[in-house]
Amino acid sequence: MKVVRVHEYGGPDVLRIDELPTPEPGPGQVRVRVEAAGVNFIDIYQRSGLYKNPLPLALGLEGAGTVQALGPGITELQVGDRVAWASVPGSFGTDVLAPADRLVPVPERVSARDAAAVMLQGMTAYYLTHATFPLKPGDTCLVHAAAGGVGLLLCQMAKQCGARVIGTTSTEAKAALAREAGADEVILYTQQDFEAEVKRLTGGRGVDVVYDSVGKDTFDKSLNCLRPLGYMVLLGQSSGPVPPVDPQILNSKGSLFLTRPSLFHYTATRDKLLEYAHAVLGMVASGQLRVRIDEVYPLERVAEAQVALASRKTSGKLLIVP
Repeated sequence: MKVVRVHEYGGPDVLRIDELPTPEPGPGQVRVRVEAAGVNFIDIYQRSGLYKNPLPLALGLEGAGTVQALGPGITELQVGDRVAWASVPGSFGTDVLAPADRLVPVPERVSARDAAAVMLQGMTAYYLTHATFPLKPGDTCLVHAAAGGVGLLLCQMAKQCGARVIGTTSTEAKAALAREAGADEVILYTQQDFEAEVKRLTGGRGVDVVYDSVGKDTFDKSLNCLRPLGYMVLLGQSSGPVPPVDPQILNSKGSLFLTRPSLFHYTATRDKLLEYAHAVLGMVASGQLRVRIDEVYPLERVAEAQVALASRKTSGKLLIVP
C-alpha cells in the first residue's frame, strides 16, 4: 500500500509517499480501502511539528472508503461495507487500518467524497452549534472564515438553529458563498474593521458567540465583539497560535467565556460519535446540508493540497483521492 508520511518535521517538502506491506487487521481492527480523504489544518500542524507525534508519522485523519478485511472478533462490520471516519491516522493512503469502533456507516445516498468532506468539519460544525454553544432563535453568532470548509457548514447549521449569522470573508466571491450558506451579513475584513462592523450591525450590543478558526489575527477583536457573558469559541489557528491570555481580560470585557474545544473530546464515546455522524450524514443525505468540495487532488499532490489550504484562499473542502 501507499501512505503519506513525514520522517522529520518541516514544510510541505518533507512529505513522502512510502510503499509499505499491506497490513492485516488485528483484534478490533478493520482494513479499509480509502476512496477519499479530507485535508485539514491539523494535518499541517502535525507535519510542521506544532503538534508533536512520534516519527515517522502517517498523515491524514479523515476519510471514507470500503471495508476490505476484518480482524478477529469483528461482528458489526462486513467486507464491502461503506464507512467513514474522522480520527484514523494514516488516512492519506490507499489503505488504512482503523479501529472498528471509530468507523461509522455511510448512508446509501451519500457519496464517499461527500462523506469524507464532512466527517471532521461537519461534526465540528454540529457540536459547535448544538453543544458548545447551543444556538437558538434570537441568538447572533459571528463566524470567521465563513467561506472555508468549516465556515460554510457552520453558517448552514447556525441558520437552521434560527440564529442570525454574521460572517467574515476576504473577498466578495467568498462573501457570496457565505450568503448562499445562510449568512445574513458578511463583512469583508480586507476592506472593513470587523469589530466596528459587528458593533454597528448589533446596535452596540455584540454577538452571543464567536466561532473563530483564524486565531492570532482575530482573537483580540473577537473578544471585543462579544456581549457580556458571551462565548469565545476558538476552534483553530490558521493565522497562528493565540499568545497567552490573562484571564482577567475575560472579566474586564464582560465576564466572557473562553473555550478551545476539539472533536476528539466531543466524540470520545461510541454513542456520541454515532449521534453526531448520523446527524451530519443524515443532513447530507436529505439535502439539508450542502457540501462544497473546492478541489480534489491525487495522492502525489498532497503537498500542493496542504499549501492551498494554508494559503487561506480556498472555499470549501479539499480532498485527497488515492
